[in-house]
Amino acid sequence: MQSLDPSSAAAETANRAAALLVQIEEDVVQCRACPRLVEWRERVGQQKRAAYRDQQYWARPVPGFGDPEARLLVLGLAPAAHGANRTGRMFTGDRSGDWLYRALWRAGYASQESSTSRDDGLSLEGAWITAPVKCAPVANKPTPDERDNCQPFLEAEFAALNSLRVIVALGGFAHGAVCRHFGLRPRPKFEHGREVPLGNGMTLLCSFHVSQQNTFTGRLTEPMLDAIFSRARELEASDE
Repeated sequence: MQSLDPSSAAAETANRAAALLVQIEEDVVQCRACPRLVEWRERVGQQKRAAYRDQQYWARPVPGFGDPEARLLVLGLAPAAHGANRTGRMFTGDRSGDWLYRALWRAGYASQESSTSRDDGLSLEGAWITAPVKCAPVANKPTPDERDNCQPFLEAEFAALNSLRVIVALGGFAHGAVCRHFGLRPRPKFEHGREVPLGNGMTLLCSFHVSQQNTFTGRLTEPMLDAIFSRARELEASDE
């Protein structure tokens, strides 16, 4: 019996992952499971912020974005009302995204250092960005039921991204989502820079969120964020 060429097997696996992620994106974008979030995201898209009054808001659930063969997963909280809810791509079009994509660019994961729209040419290599909640939440605080309604999408992303080695959790909400997914008991305390082995060569790496509350106050600095992604590079290469 002829053995399968490793390169062919890898290409087949990558194609399967890409197809699964496309299907997940389609399912995410069509979701209307949470009436409160549906009403809010659409109302924001109608009322708009003055600076974006001439733009068409996405105003739908926002799917994950990146490389289907990602070894790094960056997990946030949810789309920003006038950021990803406007542009349709995670961490795109707001100041949190400015910080994140600059750091990813410096670490070699992003093709450019800024992200303004879905069609601005930015691509990710070796990284995938998503959130546990796919709709912009009211007051940036999803309810437990809204979080749980979205959980199957995140579970599906984890299943499709079979090359993952490092998960960077941006903030306590993302940290909690990872702990629930992997059934971590007792739950490890969230601390910036903390590393938690997840088994199968995977590591959870914690970081303060790139929210303006953290970046404006200096709780999170650009060197601190760069150190997170430098460490992610080391961890994702450690099994090679």
